[in-house]
Amino acid sequence: MNDPVFTLLDAATVATGLMAGVYFIYAVAIMPGLRRLGDSGFVAAFQATDRAIISPIFLVAFFAPTVLCGVAALTERGEPGYGWIVASLILNAGIVLITMTINVPLNDALKARGDVTGAEATAARQAFSERRWVAWNWFRTVANLGALVCLTLVG
Repeated sequence: MNDPVFTLLDAATVATGLMAGVYFIYAVAIMPGLRRLGDSGFVAAFQATDRAIISPIFLVAFFAPTVLCGVAALTERGEPGYGWIVASLILNAGIVLITMTINVPLNDALKARGDVTGAEATAARQAFSERRWVAWNWFRTVANLGALVCLTLVG
């Protein structure tokens, strides 16, 4: 019984599942809830949520699926299921790229508006492009679920 109890692939799977949950909760609860708020409330709540999520623990969780899948791809080359690991790596890396090039710039632009009310809040919300943010978050959700499924197929 020399097999490790918790493998690198296990860690990659857990990390990928954790991030799939983050994107999913944004898709089905956070953004629909924020959508119901008026402009001032939406801007303030989104800004507060975005400031709260940027933390060391979140950043580790955010990058862990890509890093762990990358290391697994290096160490599992030639093993059964290798293609599933690479597919998960590609999906996870794509999610990071989308997040950094689409979602984060939208978040940062909204945070840069500062505390706004009235017409300024309406303008800030319109400039934020809520539909674009939500659409790309759904893409991240589905892609991350796909990455998770790939890892479960490694065997």
